[in-house]
Amino acid sequence: MSEAEAYDLIIVGGGPAGAASALYAKRQGLRILLVDKARFPRDKICGDALSGKAVAILHELDLLDKVRDLPGAAIDTVVFGSPDHVDTTIDLNADEHRDLLTGKVMPMKGFVIRREIFDNFLFEEARRAADTCLEGFTLKDILQEDGRVTGIVGMREGETEEYRGKLVLGCDGFNSIVSRKAGLYEHDDRHWIVALRCYYENVSDLSDQIELHFVDEVRPGYFWIFRLDNGHVNVGIGMVHDEMKRRNINLKDALDQVIGRAPFAERFKDARPLEKPVGWNLPVGSKRRKIHGNGFLILGDAAGLIDPFTGEGIGNAFYSARLAIDTAVEAIAEDNFTERFLKRYEDRLWDSLGDELKISSRMQSLGRCRPLLNFVLRKAAKNDDVRDLICGMIANAFPKKELLSPLFYLKLLFK
Repeated sequence: MSEAEAYDLIIVGGGPAGAASALYAKRQGLRILLVDKARFPRDKICGDALSGKAVAILHELDLLDKVRDLPGAAIDTVVFGSPDHVDTTIDLNADEHRDLLTGKVMPMKGFVIRREIFDNFLFEEARRAADTCLEGFTLKDILQEDGRVTGIVGMREGETEEYRGKLVLGCDGFNSIVSRKAGLYEHDDRHWIVALRCYYENVSDLSDQIELHFVDEVRPGYFWIFRLDNGHVNVGIGMVHDEMKRRNINLKDALDQVIGRAPFAERFKDARPLEKPVGWNLPVGSKRRKIHGNGFLILGDAAGLIDPFTGEGIGNAFYSARLAIDTAVEAIAEDNFTERFLKRYEDRLWDSLGDELKISSRMQSLGRCRPLLNFVLRKAAKNDDVRDLICGMIANAFPKKELLSPLFYLKLLFK
């Protein structure tokens, strides 16, 4: 067998989904080719937050201590701001994160780390795990034989290169070429969020918190302020694409409006942007997409796994990596790479994330209702029991489904 045919896995994309896939695959003794069109370090437009789910996977991969040492900010609290500007502060130390996939019980503390730093760290770990790692590789097409994906073809340093493997993992982001070439790509405005990010310095009143403010300018989206290291802040705004088009919203204008008015103007009076606002697309998990086929699996953002309510995607990308490698090991053992066999990956992923994504989709829809948002967050701001209830749901201490029950809101009336 030639080197070009020797890989068990070809991983397209070295972001969180691809890097974690390489690290899990290395533990299973698989032969890995990892390719990415960029050269690291590179920026990735994002809110930069790592949730409890992401932290649990990093712990399982024995990377958490290293991540703690990266430049960034540890997060102990989450602030939710209502449309009428009543803030509710959730203390993440009030409960522990019970991770549904790894079974780990850990502190809920999260992190905000620039993706340029975090992704480079992950990629270097993955580089060491991969048998071959190619940066500057621009994917042009997938190779197919008898209806099965068997490899990739792309350009690197002006030359065309082909590589073959038993299974191809598409970890190449929201604009996935693997998904496009496999005929699975779709852009549905109802299930996409558009967002802007801008790094700032000298924003006032910061602590160990991340802030999500459900402002009228972009409801059912939100405006965020996430503290970073060295006094820098990740500031951004985002909303559902179809709603943005329906209301003819310009996100840059909306961001300027929010920052320039009460109650935020005072906090930004001495602030200075460190870049021009940059935008990106987020395919969210408010619908189930087909993410497998003969000889390939789709992971992370390419699979549309971003949380519809929070916009967080790294934790779900990590989940997809773990389950994809479980499936890859079984497929290689059985020498079975058919669409029917690989469907178990998609089924397992939705068994793990499906309920949570459905609930987040409903919560996103509830965000369209200004009075309801104000009611819930006002109650939480005044009542310790309500804050503990929300914290417990974040921690998976009890089902988030309660948020969708009319009884939940009836209980709030009497809190």
